[in-house]
Amino acid sequence: MTQRVLTGITTTGTLHLGNFVGAIRPAIAASQEIGVESFFFMADYHALIKCDEPERIARSRLEIAATWLAAGLDTSRVTFYRQSDIPEIPELTWLLTCVTSKGQMNRAHAYKAATDANTAAGEDVDAGITMGLYSYPILMAADILIFNAHRVPVGRDQVQHIEMARDVAQRFNHQFGGGQDFFVLPEANVEDDVALLPGLDGRKMSKSYDNSIPLFEGGAKALKEAIARIVTDSKLPGEPKDPEGQALVTIYDAFATPQQRADFRAALRAGLAWGEAKHQLFELIEAQIGPMRARYAELMAHPERLEAILQEGAAKARRLAGPLLARAREAVGLRSFVASAAAPQAGHAKAAKPALPVFKQYREADGQFYFKLNAVDGTLLLQSQGFAEGRAAGQWVARLKREGAAALAELPQQADLAADPAVLNAALSALQQAEAG
Repeated sequence: MTQRVLTGITTTGTLHLGNFVGAIRPAIAASQEIGVESFFFMADYHALIKCDEPERIARSRLEIAATWLAAGLDTSRVTFYRQSDIPEIPELTWLLTCVTSKGQMNRAHAYKAATDANTAAGEDVDAGITMGLYSYPILMAADILIFNAHRVPVGRDQVQHIEMARDVAQRFNHQFGGGQDFFVLPEANVEDDVALLPGLDGRKMSKSYDNSIPLFEGGAKALKEAIARIVTDSKLPGEPKDPEGQALVTIYDAFATPQQRADFRAALRAGLAWGEAKHQLFELIEAQIGPMRARYAELMAHPERLEAILQEGAAKARRLAGPLLARAREAVGLRSFVASAAAPQAGHAKAAKPALPVFKQYREADGQFYFKLNAVDGTLLLQSQGFAEGRAAGQWVARLKREGAAALAELPQQADLAADPAVLNAALSALQQAEAG
C-alpha cells in the first residue's frame, strides 16, 4: 500500500540548522522510501498568522524553496508546492471548521501559551490574539487531509496538531462519511533521537530565542562563529567532561554516525577541550552542508527556475485536491441543483441496490490495525482484535467477504463476536452474495 507523507515549513524567516534536522532532512529521506508518495509545501498562509511584513514573507518563500531543492528534494518523485497556490485548502478549512468544537481549539498549545502570557502580564486573556492564531490547527488539518496524508514528519512540539487533525477527520467521517471513512487518519512521524535540536543556549533552537545556528545564511564563516557561541560547562582542557545534557553533543549527534558519536563522547570524557570539540562539530556539519550551500546560491540567483517548478507542483497537487474537495462539498450538501434534481428520477428508472453491512478498517493509538463489521443500522456485529500490519486486517476482511460465515471457524482467536451468531451469519452471507454477484 502506498503511503502519503506530507510536510511543510512556515515562510516567516531564514531557515536554521534545527529546521534542517527536524523537518527537511527526515522528510526528504522519507520521500526516497519505496512505496511512499510525498508532498512538500511552503506554509505561506500560516506565515500570515505570525508575520505582517510582506517582503519578509516573500523572501522567505524563495529561500525555503531553494533550500529544499538544494538539500536534495527530487521534484520528479514528489509534489512540491506553495500552500497559497492551492485554493482547495482554504475551502476545506472552512468545511472542517464547521465540525470542529471550540473547546478543542481552546486546548491548542499555541493559543494556551498566548493566553497564559497575557494573564501573566495582567492583560485581557485574548489581547492581541487573532482568529488566525486561534484556528490555525484547522488550517493545518486541511493541509494534511486535502491529500489524505498518512504520515506527517513534525517536531515533537507539533504532535498535538496531528492528533487534532485526526480528531477533526474522525468527526467529519462520522458526520458525513455515509458509512465509509472519508479522510485517512494521519500519524505524526517524529525522529526520537533529534526531533528537537537545541540552540546555542540549550533551549529549543528558535529565531525567537535568538539562539539558532544558520543553515546557509552567512556561509561557512557564520556557521563557525555560531558554533563557537554554543554554551558549555567551565571544564578546562584536559579535565574529564560529561557529554550528557550538553547542547553541543546533541547537535553533534544529529550529524554523526553511531561510531562518531561514541568516539566523540569518549574524547570528551578523556579531556578533549571544548574549543577543539566545537571545531570538530564545525568540520562535521560543514562537510554535509557545504555542497548544499553551493547549490542553494545557484538557485537563489535564478528565481524563475523555482517559480516554474512550483507552478508545475501546484498543478499536480490540484489534480488530487480538486476531486477530493468536490466529494467533500457533495458530502456536506453543497451540491449542484441539476444533480440533486436528477437523483430521484434516476431512482425511478432503476431500482436502488439494497443496503449492505459495512466493514471498516482503522488504526488505533496503540499502533495496531483493526476492523469491524457494522449492520445497516450501525449496530456492531463483529470487532477484531489488533493486527500488527494493516495488510493482515485487510486480508481478513477480504476473506470474510469472499467466504462469508465459513471463514468464522478460523476467526475466534482474532475477533470478538458482538452480535447474535445468526444475525452475524446473515450479514456475512449478504456480503458474500454481493461479492459474488
